[in-house]
Amino acid sequence: MYNKVTGRINPYENVYWFSRMLINKDKYGAVGKNSNILKQAPAALRQVLDHAGGLDDAQIVASAKQCFERVVDMQTARAHSLHQRIQLLYQDLFDKISTPADVKVLILTLEHVMLPIHLALQEVPNNDREFTVNVATAFLDSLGAKGLAKVVLMWDNVGVDGCLQAERTLVVREFSALRAFLAELPVQDSDMVLTAFVQEFEHRLAQKRKQRAGGSLEDVASFLFDYYHIKAADKPEHFQADIEVDKWFRCKDRWLVGISCKRTLRERWKQVSSADSATLSQYKIRQIWHLVTYDEDLSDDKLALLGKQRHIFFLSDDSRVLEAARKNIGLCDYVRPMSSFIDEIHALQ
Repeated sequence: MYNKVTGRINPYENVYWFSRMLINKDKYGAVGKNSNILKQAPAALRQVLDHAGGLDDAQIVASAKQCFERVVDMQTARAHSLHQRIQLLYQDLFDKISTPADVKVLILTLEHVMLPIHLALQEVPNNDREFTVNVATAFLDSLGAKGLAKVVLMWDNVGVDGCLQAERTLVVREFSALRAFLAELPVQDSDMVLTAFVQEFEHRLAQKRKQRAGGSLEDVASFLFDYYHIKAADKPEHFQADIEVDKWFRCKDRWLVGISCKRTLRERWKQVSSADSATLSQYKIRQIWHLVTYDEDLSDDKLALLGKQRHIFFLSDDSRVLEAARKNIGLCDYVRPMSSFIDEIHALQ
């Protein structure tokens, strides 16, 4: 925010921009992900300020910049591919540092924004599975096969909610610590730091969520195989169809069935259709089974085309699409209630 009296932007405004620069990998090399830099750079910069007696502001700033460069250069000496990006970081970062106050803001950003976020992210779950196994086991223990559909349908939500709660706990914890540290600052300055912190933390958490996305639902097949002691088979050698199969089992006649877990087929159904009946026979694949949690986009045309290519769809027992397809003589052979999934496997093994 511009100060009409001093003619300068409030230095705390740069907490956000420093954070963005330090974490930007494509442009600046993401040195803000290096814990050694996050620890050593603020300590070194503080020494410059503490021993700056007799120096004018320009000399203090020049010394601070040189100090920061030395720390980063030492920690990235072997990362030759980052050299040009780090040089650009120095150029753009240092353009925003013209007074000792700016140096203090850089120290605050490194020490009380970037480092706490970096450490907290290590506590964020990398996989939703840990939040779902206990709940899923409880459902199957108490409800048996009737609980299977509920397990598949809730698997995503329980994992996502569990991870979000873990994230929320960390954000609140670190936000509270930072707010306490900033207690003596004017409210306007404190708000600039706190909002920059929240924006940066949420940005980093969103990246973490992308890494988790897509993995949790596939895990449900592994969980069900483990729970029901179903032996998994290896993927057919050289099978290269576009379809993603998460689990395989071998039938009594030695043919294979592949299981694909997807929230919805959406536009992917055309890729799935590349695994046609002839291709499946070539690799001795009896069928491909799909566990689909959101089925409203499963049109009659999709079911008919894929069903003829030996794709079977397991849908929620109370699904409108399942009910309609079971009443359709041309589609009824291609759909199954989710609760019959394990029984269908046992019948073939």
